[in-house]
Amino acid sequence: MLMRTDPFREIDRLAEQLLGTTSRPAVMHLDAWRDGDHFHAAFDLPGVDPDSIDCTVERNVLTVRAQRRRPTSDTVELVAAERPMGTFSRQLFLGDTLDTDRLEAAYEHGVLTLRIPIAERAKPRRVPVTAGDGRRQLTA
Repeated sequence: MLMRTDPFREIDRLAEQLLGTTSRPAVMHLDAWRDGDHFHAAFDLPGVDPDSIDCTVERNVLTVRAQRRRPTSDTVELVAAERPMGTFSRQLFLGDTLDTDRLEAAYEHGVLTLRIPIAERAKPRRVPVTAGDGRRQLTA
């Protein structure tokens, strides 16, 4: 049998009340970064069935939903239930500078990673500058 003593359990219960519950998880942890011509976002989703992950983009709003379920069967006897279960959801507001039509998503080792290219119109470019008489061209 499993036995556990945790003096901080009451603090954990208080945090669950304020931030979310096991039936309504509050957190889907995220890291986001830009690397060259791509924006990346990584979501922690350990123990989630990849088929339950849903990514949608509507008007520059990226929504990620995933579901984690407990094993259920007539032979399963739940001994401890501390991991949050249920539906997780997170929204990111993406700028106009990202090309959401070419968004790529991959799920590996419990992490959902999104890769979004920077739109061509948002990349730095040289602008030619002409002199007042229009004959000489300078490059900025």
